[in-house]
Amino acid sequence: MSESIDAAKISIIIPAINEAGNIKKAIATTQANLNIEVIVVDGGSSDDTVAIAQSLNVKVISSFPGRAVQMNAGAIAASGEILLFLHADTRLPAAFDEMICTALQQPGTVAGAFKLRIDASLLSLRWVEWGVNVRSHFYQMPYGDQAIFLTKEVFQQIGSFPELPIMEDFELMRRLKRIGRVVIIPTPVVTSARRWLQKGVLKTTLLNQIVIIAYLLGVSPERICSWYRREKFKRL
Repeated sequence: MSESIDAAKISIIIPAINEAGNIKKAIATTQANLNIEVIVVDGGSSDDTVAIAQSLNVKVISSFPGRAVQMNAGAIAASGEILLFLHADTRLPAAFDEMICTALQQPGTVAGAFKLRIDASLLSLRWVEWGVNVRSHFYQMPYGDQAIFLTKEVFQQIGSFPELPIMEDFELMRRLKRIGRVVIIPTPVVTSARRWLQKGVLKTTLLNQIVIIAYLLGVSPERICSWYRREKFKRL
């Protein structure tokens, strides 16, 4: 595919549930043209997410809730040779399409993502960014808020996103690393700080690390998800 990847169509898949406050900004950064397709996969929003997306002339489909389920549904509906999975609260940089095509042409590369920037001025979040970017670069383990991309062919080869209630991006990366290199584009995407600000930067970071350790120790994703969500929403 490397010979024709410059002309490849990119399908941008945005899973969303109640993202009326973010979806317009996310779609606005997709620089829609003939070689880019935007698919919003709604998981049952009760706000104006669907209406806003439809008003912006992008494809909107519905699926059962769950980020992995929604992203897989979007991949099935996608007509592009390259898939880009974009969280609704993350914004893409200019010329992202050119950077993706260049990255996927590198020998041995099977997937990639972008460097992360968080849209709040707290110094503690600069440390979070640093940690994320070090992990991504040295361990080739970017997560979903870094806009993961790969060819549809590779996505199908590894069996799509595992339909887990949590850690679907972590598991996808583990599968990808077994078959090739995951490249990190040095230009950042910008993601919302909301999940760090809701519970505090330190507590959120520690919680995320505990979730990863529990998963690696064999705790079921269902049990982790139940515990994680209880912690996440305890004070909301």
